[in-house]
Amino acid sequence: MNATNYSLLDASFAEEAQRFDATDPLAAYRAEFLRPVTPEGKPILHFAGHSLGLQPRQVRESIQEVLDDWANLGVEGHFAARRPWVTYHELMTDATARLVGAKPEEVVVMNTLTVNVHLMMVSFYRPTSKRFRILIEGGAFPSDQYAVASQAQFHGFDPAVAIQELRPRLGETTLRDADILDTIARDGEHIALILLGNCNYLTGQRFDMAAITRAGHAQGCFVGFDLAHGAANLLLNLHDDGPDFAVWCNYKYLNAGPGGLGGVFVHERHLNRTDIPRFAGWWGHDKTARFQMGPEFQPMPTADAWLLSNPPILALAALRASMALFDAAGMPALTKKAAWLSDFLYRQLQTLPDGAVTVLTPAEPNRRGTMLTLRVPGKAAELVGFLQRHGAEVDLRRPDIVRIAPVPLYTAARDVAELGVLLRAFWSEDGESH
Repeated sequence: MNATNYSLLDASFAEEAQRFDATDPLAAYRAEFLRPVTPEGKPILHFAGHSLGLQPRQVRESIQEVLDDWANLGVEGHFAARRPWVTYHELMTDATARLVGAKPEEVVVMNTLTVNVHLMMVSFYRPTSKRFRILIEGGAFPSDQYAVASQAQFHGFDPAVAIQELRPRLGETTLRDADILDTIARDGEHIALILLGNCNYLTGQRFDMAAITRAGHAQGCFVGFDLAHGAANLLLNLHDDGPDFAVWCNYKYLNAGPGGLGGVFVHERHLNRTDIPRFAGWWGHDKTARFQMGPEFQPMPTADAWLLSNPPILALAALRASMALFDAAGMPALTKKAAWLSDFLYRQLQTLPDGAVTVLTPAEPNRRGTMLTLRVPGKAAELVGFLQRHGAEVDLRRPDIVRIAPVPLYTAARDVAELGVLLRAFWSEDGESH
């Protein structure tokens, strides 16, 4: 492709971006976030929100309120703070439920992601001598792999036997929905727990949670999902889809800050039950009797029953500032914009020289979220370095994977168009990189 054609493509994409931005109903939210700047003082193009979201402007004020109440009230802040600390986590409950398509009693913000994976597996991985397998996707996020292997070992099983991995067909990069369902139908009597990441952290593939849940339950399996890359990225309906549980982190698309708190969904059919095994702590105890300090655990009748200790209020304060933005924007509008931005980026990738990149993420919008994953043979690190030098932040997974997420809450179409210009500039007309 010659330089003249590059120029025409740049102009075409720039005009399309301008038209989109001019009518974007979510455009005002962009100003609600702080951006790092280049050495020249230009705000960076942030396409790594799938790894760590930008800081909302109101985070500082939200945290400062807690600090001031702590300074002025001391221990009395638990009950006398402007937002009392004993119930602070409940400030996130309704918004979290709306975010993931659940009932308020089914969700709780607590802990971090892998801690919550373990806590959910205590309750929902109940292996027997016949039914002990854990079905995961091959190449699941390493922390999930470590967690399920250690849980299998804890129950006395060899992980090499207990863990069953779903793999794409030879020559393919993502799983076929039919193959997942066929595996469950064929091997379900031996599977105790189905635990899949949706979207897959590496490829960005989205799974059909409702169909997988139905198939798993039909075989007597418990079904859970790791939504680290799904929460605030996909339009979710956890209650109606019916998985037994889901877990996620809040620091990626949800901008809760590095190491921010996670979230948990437990379907209502498992609530207010005392026969479910769980690791208990006093914040999961019936809050009306919590400070009576009784020796017998009385679980809350909600997902709060899985809480352990009193939550970290400063971390909750950071999340509260971001959750307010999501609640105001609404996931239907956000996912609609995300689909357009993702498609806009996808179309620009098609203008790169043949063989420059392979898009691993499914092309169909209903099989992916915001993020697109590229395989860049032999040049991934070089490409990422080039983009960083020109003010664009993406994500490198060595040796040859680059992940790009045009997060809708703070990304404009013009950002994506500018990224497209940089991507095209990286390759010369004969396919050699600069």
